[in-house]
Amino acid sequence: MDPSDLRQHIPLPGAGLDATRMPGHWLLARLGKRVLRPGGVELTCWMLDNLLLGPDDRVVELAAGLGATARLTLARDPGSYTAVDRDPAAVAGLATLTTSGTTAVMAVRADAADTGLPTGSATVVYGEAMLTMQPDPAKRRIVREARRLLAGTDGRYAIHELCLLPDDLGQEHTEAITRDLGGAIHVGARPLTPSGWAALLTDEGFTVTAHRMTPMALLEPRRLISDEGFGQAVRIAGRTLRDPVARQRVLEMRQVFRRHQAHLGAISLIATPTPPQS
Repeated sequence: MDPSDLRQHIPLPGAGLDATRMPGHWLLARLGKRVLRPGGVELTCWMLDNLLLGPDDRVVELAAGLGATARLTLARDPGSYTAVDRDPAAVAGLATLTTSGTTAVMAVRADAADTGLPTGSATVVYGEAMLTMQPDPAKRRIVREARRLLAGTDGRYAIHELCLLPDDLGQEHTEAITRDLGGAIHVGARPLTPSGWAALLTDEGFTVTAHRMTPMALLEPRRLISDEGFGQAVRIAGRTLRDPVARQRVLEMRQVFRRHQAHLGAISLIATPTPPQS
């Protein structure tokens, strides 16, 4: 289903919330933005390319949201694809996904840390822009769930998240950035440094095999056009201009992103389960 059709027929997540209090990512979705990942389509495509998806893969996407990455995954024709999200509106939209190939598609309403899916049922697990929003214990529970889902040591796990720069960024500066982000997007944001993300995966039983970083330019015009296409970018801008509350929220988010642009980036890491020690 085309994203515009999804918007017309199925309520968007957070649709019942007032725009002044709505989490920033759902506000942007209400305005028509479908790519809500910090590194944009470019970093998502790098992630999917490096996961080397094939017809024998059983893919699980955690916190699949509006299905933008799901469509890119389905275009690669894996054996099966399962979307997991805890928001019923998101799951309703994800359940409408179709594929021109033979991929078996399923949408499950569940928490990313407790999917209810069978142990070892996936060969590939990935999640984007969701670990950032979790405190450390919840981050670890989600990564452990990804490890549980993967079959053997041939499985692949990938994340695409916001990151703090540089690796030795001080605690006071880190706290100022996370405070500003939380105030702007109305969701607790707890990004890690590149080495912090790598350490998280390593601590929970993974070996990082590849990583890539890009600027965090979610609301910059060039990235908006690249991610959404020129026509949709114009429509998003028009809706934003016509809605004073949304306009103020979007401007506030962009101001915070620009204020801290030297210390914010996007990162994707590919990892495999670490073989047990003999």
